[in-house]
Amino acid sequence: MKVFAALPLPNGSIIANRIAKAAMEESMADGDQAPSEALMALYQAWARGGAGLLISGNVMVDGRAMTGPGGVVLEDASQLDKFKRWAQAGRAHGAQFWMQINHPGRQMPGNLGQPTWAPSAVELNLGKLTKHFNPPQAMTQEVIEDVIRRFARTAQLAEQAGFSGVEIHAAHGYLLSQFLSPLSNQRTDAWGGSLENRARLLLEIVKAVRAKVAPGFAVAVKLNSADFQRGGFSADDARQVVMMLNALDVDLVELSGGSYEAPAMQGEARDGRTLAREAYFVEFARDIRTVAKMPIMVTGGVRRLPVAEQVVSSGVDMVGMGTALALDPNLPRDWLAGKDRAPVLRPIEWKNKPLASLANLAAVRFQMNKLSQGKRTAPGVSPLRALIGQQLADACRVRQYRKWAALRAQA
Repeated sequence: MKVFAALPLPNGSIIANRIAKAAMEESMADGDQAPSEALMALYQAWARGGAGLLISGNVMVDGRAMTGPGGVVLEDASQLDKFKRWAQAGRAHGAQFWMQINHPGRQMPGNLGQPTWAPSAVELNLGKLTKHFNPPQAMTQEVIEDVIRRFARTAQLAEQAGFSGVEIHAAHGYLLSQFLSPLSNQRTDAWGGSLENRARLLLEIVKAVRAKVAPGFAVAVKLNSADFQRGGFSADDARQVVMMLNALDVDLVELSGGSYEAPAMQGEARDGRTLAREAYFVEFARDIRTVAKMPIMVTGGVRRLPVAEQVVSSGVDMVGMGTALALDPNLPRDWLAGKDRAPVLRPIEWKNKPLASLANLAAVRFQMNKLSQGKRTAPGVSPLRALIGQQLADACRVRQYRKWAALRAQA
């Protein structure tokens, strides 16, 4: 099976097979916004499952800029021992373990009590849910330069902790994706306007990261195939950005799509492209493969071995799986043993798409919490139950985060 063939990376390292546990937001930080015991137990389960590559949920490069209150932060060495244990858990059975590093930009909950930065002062458009996000301030040159330094520092610390690499998150509507999109980036300086200018922050961060880490340490980029919004970041833009990345030492590009405003990454392609139902970015990935000099990974809805085989046979190098591995972390191992299971969550058919996206995320987190406790997952969990439980847990985490942030500000 091609899915179980090894993949050599440009940096000379080897990924044992073509299956990756894609990043999912675990929301399992401890009281220091560092990896918790539960998070380490979760990655022990995934490490035993047989995927060749594990990619962590997004780790924040700035403790003042969070995708959620339960996020892990790595900006200095004060909690590095916990990160070392996390890295050991993920690498214990031979997988590469990459830390996804991120800044949310305007996609930061307003109840965290922090100033919100973005390329331009353009609010999210989430209908009734917009009120949960503060209007952003346009980033100054000083703030932009600080963000570049922070990405590089977090990558350097990840290497010191024992991770195999980092993945720079430039998708799903977070800060780097906001810079890439002409809808959210309305700047008229060197960081906005043309695609070359809109991609400048991503490229400068890749260069800064690569300058801080060893040649054998993997540096990957997660990129939207499109943001599924009219007038936004397009498929052709993505193709051109990959060509720009060709000139840098990038070891892999992961293609996904969507944002909070158009969450295709939760399972629905929104623009009518004829994409396979279980791997809706594959068609685009095949096109990108013709211009990319680095391996390409596609993430989006794959849960069956025949589909994974089809993806790899089409020329895509890696298959990223999220929800399927949250439901059954042993899928890769079982596939290799000839068992073709295909776990699936209870479908969510709510009319409010942003709310349905949040419910889907809550249902996935419900499974991850089960795994972290050594329990069986519950694919049939009620989306409403999962969402209410997640909101109650988040309310506690908001209080925990605000206490941590206040103590930090006094230090």
